[in-house]
Amino acid sequence: MEILKFLGQDCCSLENGALKLLVTQSVGPRILSLSYLGGENLLAELPDFVVECPGVGPFHFYGGHRLWHAPEEANRTYLPDDSALESVAFENGLHVTQDIELQTGLQKSMEIRLIGELPQVVITHTLSNQGLWPVTCAPWAITQLKTGGVAILPQSVEETTLLPNRTLTLWPYTNMSDENVTWGTQYIKLEAKMTGPFKVGFSNPRGWLAYWLNGTVFVKRAKYEAQSAYYDFGSSSECYCNDKFIELETLAPISTINPGDCVTHVETWELYGYADCPHDEKEIQTMVEKLGLE
Repeated sequence: MEILKFLGQDCCSLENGALKLLVTQSVGPRILSLSYLGGENLLAELPDFVVECPGVGPFHFYGGHRLWHAPEEANRTYLPDDSALESVAFENGLHVTQDIELQTGLQKSMEIRLIGELPQVVITHTLSNQGLWPVTCAPWAITQLKTGGVAILPQSVEETTLLPNRTLTLWPYTNMSDENVTWGTQYIKLEAKMTGPFKVGFSNPRGWLAYWLNGTVFVKRAKYEAQSAYYDFGSSSECYCNDKFIELETLAPISTINPGDCVTHVETWELYGYADCPHDEKEIQTMVEKLGLE
């Protein structure tokens, strides 16, 4: 596989007849680029965006796609991952593993596999407990995308009589009156042009999230387990946005990983060409039906 520099990092290029991905080798792991062959990178490019891990040092986002473990807590979540990875190539894919986190005993890895010649990718995220004690957490897959597009967050369509059928989780900085957010009956539409931070989480039995950008729709899917417990008041999907990027996030259920064991979380990515940006729920539903997202 070809190794090249992208945003100052050594990256492995994965390609099929439809897509090209760049996966870091020198830091991370991250998927720094996702595009149609010859097309623009859909993922956010953030080589200089950092936050501080208290008492440890800076955490570099770099942009693109990453694996974290929930719940979010500064001393643990923002542990730096600036070391080179162990990489193993296989047909149509790559397996990358980072060093063990000494503070948690956890080791993160991702297997990225292209599906034939289709514009589809399957990513298996794994947290392995290499420590001495059980760790309770959840795999958390986060994709940072460029701003300027529209995120579509599907809501439950389960029919009930008197009982509620959905919940929303809001963060202290979330402004529900933000003009860039439309709270529909079946979908939340979020225009990624915010000046301040915004985040919403929800249980997602429909299992997908979508983002329209410049005539391309990015879709990520993850299994929802209705009988399992999730962090953030039951959120299996979340969306964060600020003035630099928008994140589509999926979480696995809460689990306790015993020493020597691991837990996995699988996402499937798909790209679709769809020229028209959906402006309201009717247009969103048209897009959903044309792309077969139900």
